[in-house]
Amino acid sequence: MSIHSTAVVDSRALLGRGVTIGPFSTIEDGVEIGDHCVIGAHVTVLRHTALGEGCRIHAGAVLGDLPQDLGFKNDAATYVKIGKRCTIREHVTIHRGTKPGTATEVGDDCFLMAGAHLAHNVKLCDRVIIANGAMLGGYVQVGERTFISGNVGIHQFVKIGRLAMLGGNSGISKDVPPFCMVATVAFNRIAGLNTVGMRRAGLSPADRAVVKDAFRLLYRSGLNVTQAAERIKALGSPLALEFSAFIEQSSRGLCPFGEKDDANGDPIRRQCPEGE
Repeated sequence: MSIHSTAVVDSRALLGRGVTIGPFSTIEDGVEIGDHCVIGAHVTVLRHTALGEGCRIHAGAVLGDLPQDLGFKNDAATYVKIGKRCTIREHVTIHRGTKPGTATEVGDDCFLMAGAHLAHNVKLCDRVIIANGAMLGGYVQVGERTFISGNVGIHQFVKIGRLAMLGGNSGISKDVPPFCMVATVAFNRIAGLNTVGMRRAGLSPADRAVVKDAFRLLYRSGLNVTQAAERIKALGSPLALEFSAFIEQSSRGLCPFGEKDDANGDPIRRQCPEGE
């Protein structure tokens, strides 16, 4: 274990084997840091925060501060739980849950780039990547292997399906189905399917074809959302069932497909380029 002489580490913090803590960092009481974590300079880890083994926290990050919620009670026991092997870059902020006993949760092998923010009760599944300056509001849920580009803003309570990809500077206030892409510099606009991400995740050509069929039924068939979900479910494959379940569980409505609004405020639909 290596703790810099200028770091302030409470004696009640639980530190695993081989932990490194850099200069001017603060580790409060009740913090749990797993084996072989590296805490950089000027990092603040506040009480009720736990890090899994092998995490690396870069300069200026603040983990476990109070939620920005006027309804939060200062004496409430709420938490931040970060999984194994996560990389958290400079000046990332992750806030505690807001209701007693709740937590903001980050899965294993996540990568949060500089200046990203996770509000209270956000839940990231494993291997999520969030680029610089992205902001996730309270209770946002993000599926496995999702990529969120720089300066994306996500409204509270939004759900993002797994293997989605959100383009830079986009704004999201509706749910994004799994495997879909959100257009760059757009508001609530699905641009197509994340075929590159699906290939990298090892989805077979047959699996990708099922996802394409589900996408077409949802966005290009003329069916309403309920009808599309039933037709997708009838495809029968596990991926189709995942897609239809996401649709049925959406609480904020789904992002529409199209590039921009027409005179009536509806998205202008386009043909999917080959491969989307």
